[in-house]
Amino acid sequence: MHQTTGNSLIGLLLALTTAVLWGMLPIALKILLDVMSANTITAIRFLAAAVIVGLWLMARGKLPALKLLLTGRVAKLMLIASVGLLSNYIMYLSGLNYLSAETGQVVIQLAPFLMMLGGIIIFKEKLLLWQKIGAFTLLGGLLLFFNERLLDLILQAGSETFGVLLVIAAGITWAAYALAQKQLLVHYSSKQIMYLLYVAGTICFIPVSDFTPLLNLSYLQWGLLVFCCLNTVVAYGAFAEALHHWEASKVSAVLAVTPLFTILFANLTGWVFPDYLIPQQLNLWSWLGALLVVTGSALTALAPQFVEYRAARRVRKLQRDVF
Repeated sequence: MHQTTGNSLIGLLLALTTAVLWGMLPIALKILLDVMSANTITAIRFLAAAVIVGLWLMARGKLPALKLLLTGRVAKLMLIASVGLLSNYIMYLSGLNYLSAETGQVVIQLAPFLMMLGGIIIFKEKLLLWQKIGAFTLLGGLLLFFNERLLDLILQAGSETFGVLLVIAAGITWAAYALAQKQLLVHYSSKQIMYLLYVAGTICFIPVSDFTPLLNLSYLQWGLLVFCCLNTVVAYGAFAEALHHWEASKVSAVLAVTPLFTILFANLTGWVFPDYLIPQQLNLWSWLGALLVVTGSALTALAPQFVEYRAARRVRKLQRDVF
């Protein structure tokens, strides 16, 4: 079993780096969607990530052994992971066509919750009390976040409803990818898995992409495109390194604040570049809902830590009573 280094400060800083980068990503994507299709943006991101990670693995002589993909179990898991991640990318990006960056980031917080449900159903993991509380808090926060638009979302199937459904579907497919990757780690490292997925994404999306908009991009749009390409590699790299230094539950709890970073950066972007992005106006109940989503996601991630802490306290108390 992997043991963390125990360097909490480095783990915290790396986790915050990931949260900040993921918080900024939907804003950049939202602006790029005005000039490029979701397929084209996704193809370029996958291609750039495949080249960067591929060169990194090649330099270290750690390119994945393709013969493992010929085995039935590995091939099946890789297919699930590929379809899951590719669907997640395109459906999340397509959903942003109909939603604000802030709304998309809040709704996608369902992804780790859905992964937890998948673990319960598929791997028979036990749902802890604090995870139940966190799940209900998260769902309640989503309802509050949409307080002004909830009836319209339910009763009038407009473009925003379609966007929300696309992002929810993106969360479901991400959960499928994450659960499949968990099993693939027996055969490949996390970087090898991501490299294979990036290559699969490049092959799938390049034939259905239109690259002519690249000829007319402004310097700002080129900068945002490069940022989106690097974001996946750097953010996932920081995430993986954070797990090397810090417990997974604590890293996940820090990542739960990602929607708040998105709301912050959306307002900053709207102030600096008003022609490119208009930030979503949130009332007090929506702000409270966003905070509850963050709290519920953090509680769900930290629940195992609570249980371990209480169990350790009981053991220490018994030892004191005995001696």
